[in-house]
Amino acid sequence: MRTTVHKFVLFVSVMACAAVASAQQRPLETQDPETIGAGRVLVEGGISGAQDITYPLSGFKGNLWQLPVLGLNVGLSSIADLQITGGPYNYFTITSRQPGPLTDVVTATGNSTHSVEDINIGAKIRLLPESSSWPSVGFRFSTRLPNASRMSGIGQDTTDFGAALLLGKTIESIRLVGNVGWLCMSTPLDGTRQNDELVYGFSFARAITAGIEVVGEIVGRASTEIGPAPIGTESRGRLLFGGRYTYGPVRFDAAVFFGLNAVDPTVGFTTGATYIFNAFRLP
Repeated sequence: MRTTVHKFVLFVSVMACAAVASAQQRPLETQDPETIGAGRVLVEGGISGAQDITYPLSGFKGNLWQLPVLGLNVGLSSIADLQITGGPYNYFTITSRQPGPLTDVVTATGNSTHSVEDINIGAKIRLLPESSSWPSVGFRFSTRLPNASRMSGIGQDTTDFGAALLLGKTIESIRLVGNVGWLCMSTPLDGTRQNDELVYGFSFARAITAGIEVVGEIVGRASTEIGPAPIGTESRGRLLFGGRYTYGPVRFDAAVFFGLNAVDPTVGFTTGATYIFNAFRLP
């Protein structure tokens, strides 16, 4: 009897942890339709390293360090979040240079360059709550701002807009999330053109104990252009595996990822932390 009660308490603890943390993203990019809650604030940050990533506009290939990547989620209501992500310092080690359409614009002359990370501003709305039979459903839209300069060789100076449908379902101790939508990308070499891309994501989070999860995802974008995609709007994607450890309001994470396309990094890693707290009370 005591063993049965112990197992039941452990199961409830795992599910409670998954429910509270389901809206937290790191190290995943796939967006969960669950929100963080009215008046709550989520702050996340971490470092990321990627090897052998290619920037076709400048012709650069090398290794990218993001120090750090930052995110802020604000619970505007019980069903809506404001989301902002960005970073103050991206450092790129150049391992090879090939001719690119913006080679003459780039001012980096040595074996490295740096820039800020583009800021993304968006909002997520939960449309339908999860039930025993149906997944939760949400909608998200976001805009990427042109903060990273093309003179650095790792920026595009373009603005993109995207929107996606979000689905999420918890099955016992596993959280499954799927995204599908579109991304309107401005073409860096022709301001009158755009490339509409399919965006996708599928992730899982498997609770091992009340504080430990194993996570994984496949996420990316696919060009819908007939023929080669305009330079700067190539298909990109990644496959990621990692883990998360939650201690009170803080969650630590670490993961490795692998690129899915020729311009993507061959391998990379990310590690960071997330903190969530009650910040204000809505009137």
